Amino acid sequence: MQRNPITPEGHERLAKEVKHCKSVLRPQVVKDIEEARAHGDLSENAEYDAAKDRQGLLEARIVDLETKLATAEIIDVTLMPQGERVIFGTTVGLMDLDTEAELKYRVVSEYEADVKKGLVSYTSPIGRALIGKEVGEEVRVHTPGGERLLEILDIHFR
Repeated sequence: MQRNPITPEGHERLAKEVKHCKSVLRPQVVKDIEEARAHGDLSENAEYDAAKDRQGLLEARIVDLETKLATAEIIDVTLMPQGERVIFGTTVGLMDLDTEAELKYRVVSEYEADVKKGLVSYTSPIGRALIGKEVGEEVRVHTPGGERLLEILDIHFR
């Protein structure tokens, strides 16, 4: 089975979501199904159908989350030797050489990626371009919005 890297924070977030789904959402859906069933004829009961649909989606989400957790390999960069290259989990300070804007991205798993929060997946165009590079290097990134030229200003192992 293929292992998928994840930060300790990402792993914790997924585990909390599974717990919330099982302990809060699942009992609520069961209650909703019971209430809808009490309304009588199930063949024309839209509330029952909607609750059963929610139950199916919730169970699929739980299976998906549990699979992600089962295949996760937690990588904590704070426990690794401080190197000179960008690796999974590091935070990278960048300068967009076209706009002169300073950017800061942390290279994380696909499950954690959120560009608005400065989290880029290691499989994204920017993540793939950054991995293995050093401070001072210029990186050409092919993004859906066009080509960007970035310079690595600093690397943090936090």
